[in-house]
Amino acid sequence: MAEVLVKALPDSKALALQAAEACDDRKAVDICLIRVDEVSSLADWFVICSGLSDVQVRAIARSVEDSLETVQRLPLRREGQREGRWVLLDYGELIVHVLTPSERTYYDLEAFWGHGQHERYLGSSPAQNP
Repeated sequence: MAEVLVKALPDSKALALQAAEACDDRKAVDICLIRVDEVSSLADWFVICSGLSDVQVRAIARSVEDSLETVQRLPLRREGQREGRWVLLDYGELIVHVLTPSERTYYDLEAFWGHGQHERYLGSSPAQNP
């Protein structure tokens, strides 16, 4: 019998870090990871970041999709790409939120999920506040 090599899928934190890196590649601002698996059944991790324009928000979301596709992951659902103010990519155990600064301030997801474990992603440059 021929041996079949199966490439292990990344765990949810590795997936979140890969998504955060893809956000950083498109110069996302204030990238935050929130572990929510102990407080919600929606996902294990959220990645939240800002893009400074609707064009940048869409570019960041595309970067995440392209990056996670390399590990055979496609979003189960995507919302908001046409408007570009808040793009949501749902991968099951990971949900990525890319928002303009005004949308991010208005919805304040970090405060809403304040009971989750927050981690700043510093990446190639220090995290900045929008």
